[in-house]
Amino acid sequence: MHPVRKQRLFIVLAIVALSSLAIGLLVYALSENINLFYPPAKFSANEVPRDVRVRAGGCVEPGSVVRESDSLQVSFWLVDGSGRLKVSYDGILPDLFAEGEAAVVNGAWEHDDVFYADQVLAKHDENYMPPEVAEAMNNGEKHQATCEEAKYGS
Repeated sequence: MHPVRKQRLFIVLAIVALSSLAIGLLVYALSENINLFYPPAKFSANEVPRDVRVRAGGCVEPGSVVRESDSLQVSFWLVDGSGRLKVSYDGILPDLFAEGEAAVVNGAWEHDDVFYADQVLAKHDENYMPPEVAEAMNNGEKHQATCEEAKYGS
């Protein structure tokens, strides 16, 4: 093999190896930051991994919000028509958080079947619903009615 061709081959192999390494590190870094969304029905069916950071969303069940008197601890149920998820949150809830309204929570689902949220997001006006929640609620027949029933007491 001619020395010039040999040098080009080594350069090409080095470029391929370094770019493969860079792509591998990029994919690894991105996989650590993935935050998958699951509706309450998936939690009820036990289809969600435990002890992994995930996102859940649904309607806050009316009458389910329980606040501790001596701390910021709050627990409530998220529903989507065919499933329920108990959520525990230690912190200040958003001003627009209310029973019968859509909410999205970030955190981890533990082995005691409680979702421990470290962030609670509430919808920002009466016509908005997070896309993940809207999609999850449109997947079933009675899912759409859940928030409306909760809101108007039907």
